[in-house]
Amino acid sequence: MKPAARATTVVERLAAAYPDAACELVHASPLQLLVATILSAHCTDQRVNLVTPQLFERYPTAADFAAAGVAELESLIRSTGFFHAKARAIREMAQDLVMRFGGEVPDRMEDLVTLRGVGRKTANVVRGVAWGLPGLAVDTHVSRLASRLRLSQADDPVKIERDICAVVPERDWTPLGLRLIQHGRCVCVARKPRCPDCVLNDICPSAQLG
Repeated sequence: MKPAARATTVVERLAAAYPDAACELVHASPLQLLVATILSAHCTDQRVNLVTPQLFERYPTAADFAAAGVAELESLIRSTGFFHAKARAIREMAQDLVMRFGGEVPDRMEDLVTLRGVGRKTANVVRGVAWGLPGLAVDTHVSRLASRLRLSQADDPVKIERDICAVVPERDWTPLGLRLIQHGRCVCVARKPRCPDCVLNDICPSAQLG
């Protein structure tokens, strides 16, 4: 099966398997989602969701995050890991929002990736989930499944995003990303994929892994 045909089948079957796939980071605004996504690096969404209620109550606006004391911010996010770097990234990102975007989170990729601490993955999460715009966020799950399904042979997330988006309609970019993540968490796990239980096992070049 050629990659384009395989991609079409992947989109259709995962849509049937995970019709309600959604971002698991609890948020009430684009800013909250942006902060939560930064915190989710090398951390589970569940852990982030335990941290963010107090964090968002303490810092309700971008201006509040921009003026945050580093020590206090680090103490609130410590359990998410890499808290020194994450605190700096959140504070600097918020300062950029205040200085250049009036404290509001932009919806254009070209603007989002200029924020310090924000790469294409985070920008695509915000575009797709907060703004409802097309965006394929490539995390470790998406990277792993793209390789196993031969949707991309690249290692670089930007190239993986490019390869998948080339064979998947724009309208499916965001939902496919969310479904690949859910499938990667539930079935196509890293160490021992559950291939016999997989809805893609008959078209997957790596099905024998499990």
